Amino acid sequence: MNNLIVIAGPTAVGKTKTAIEVAKHFKTEIISADSRQIFIEPHIGTAVPSDEELSQVKHYLIGTKHVTDNYNAWIYEQEALETIQSIFRTHNVAVLVGGSGLYIDAVCNGIDEIPDIDPELRATINAEFENNGILSLRKTLQRLDPEYYEIVDLSNPVRLKRAIEICLQAGKPYSELRKSQKKQRPFNCIKIALNLPREELYEKINSRVDQMVAQGLEAEVRQLEDFQECMALKTVGYREFFDYFNGKCTKEDAIEKIKQNTRKYAKKQITWIKRTNDYTWFSPYETEKIIAHISASIC
Repeated sequence: MNNLIVIAGPTAVGKTKTAIEVAKHFKTEIISADSRQIFIEPHIGTAVPSDEELSQVKHYLIGTKHVTDNYNAWIYEQEALETIQSIFRTHNVAVLVGGSGLYIDAVCNGIDEIPDIDPELRATINAEFENNGILSLRKTLQRLDPEYYEIVDLSNPVRLKRAIEICLQAGKPYSELRKSQKKQRPFNCIKIALNLPREELYEKINSRVDQMVAQGLEAEVRQLEDFQECMALKTVGYREFFDYFNGKCTKEDAIEKIKQNTRKYAKKQITWIKRTNDYTWFSPYETEKIIAHISASIC
């Protein structure tokens, strides 16, 4: 049987480095499971692997869409499965790496049947956000689906609105829809999760944000200012600078807010992974142990 090695974990923990080392060991290729790196225009703020890293192992589903494109986990599922099958034509192992839990679940378990959303309902939810802000969305989601509220990125209005509209359209919690029967995949999933002590992880997050700013994050966001209403850019690292450009905060406040929101996002990522027991946890410094575990788990 073919084997898909999944490497998940919070942002800045070291997933890219580990994935490259694992892929090189098993002489295979990497599929990205990152909902932001799929886009071409945002680069610095999404921590796209460097040219040197990309040259070591072939990567897929990085920089293939524009921020103006309509893209979601349902589309990703189809594209990722097609890519994985193409890798399996010449390899019996492939590596899936990323911090987007919904994308990983889409590949391993499948996306459930989600109802079409009535345009009027969608307009109502958008109006709620425009008139009352993100706090209103949070309260609504917590009432409709407290379980999903605990794992969703509460600073991402796109995810909040999507969950709310599904709850209201389906008449049941989004988390319940996501628990329907798991789809069978023609490959074995070996799931690895990386983590570090909280203080060390937060230090790495803060350092990464400082590095992004030094690399020109502000200029990158400035170039995308005309697209700030695109859903792909309503994300950490971009919306904070848009607030700065729009006079809502100072540059220093924006940078500090990026660090704070990234730390919150990392916590949500860890919660998402821990909601199931099918991951084996490692430190990113335990590459040899990770490879040994994978070798013992390969079918």
